[in-house]
Amino acid sequence: MADINFSPSLTGSDSTAAEVRSTALREADLRWDIIELLFFAYRDFVGDADHELEAFGFGRAHHRVLHFVYRYPGLKVADLLDVLRITKQSLGRVLKQLLDEGYIVQKTGNNDRRQRLLYATAKGEALVAKLAGLQTTRIDRALDEIGPANAETVRRFLRAMIDRDDPDKVLETIFNAATAKE
Repeated sequence: MADINFSPSLTGSDSTAAEVRSTALREADLRWDIIELLFFAYRDFVGDADHELEAFGFGRAHHRVLHFVYRYPGLKVADLLDVLRITKQSLGRVLKQLLDEGYIVQKTGNNDRRQRLLYATAKGEALVAKLAGLQTTRIDRALDEIGPANAETVRRFLRAMIDRDDPDKVLETIFNAATAKE
């Protein structure tokens, strides 16, 4: 991990950068508290799963692919690309590994043989369940601290953080399910 070094004295172009930064901070009411809490919350939330995934030689991309394939059986590869917002090349590498190692299967579409539909295998389902269990434990611990009645507030906050300008099909499904519950 890289070290973060702070220098109390600024010289030359560093002082110009500090002046620009200082001006920007005066002009805006930045939410450093929430920004940093989100960074650390994300780090620890995915860190639980990261540790487990290392044993399989997998990373976060594998986790995301497995998660969405499990949650949305028959998900098209094209829709998965939209959800993850990654390149075909990046998805291809991760997907190949998950297919080769038996965590996911790929089937052709019934109506369109060009479609590639993805399904989690029992092996994939077991891994997703283990990872979701770790993350659920962390979520439950946090909700216990703030009170389980606040779970809906947390959900509303997280939904509000998501850019809805161009929602993909999975995100639309998530938002529609949330609306149906309200």
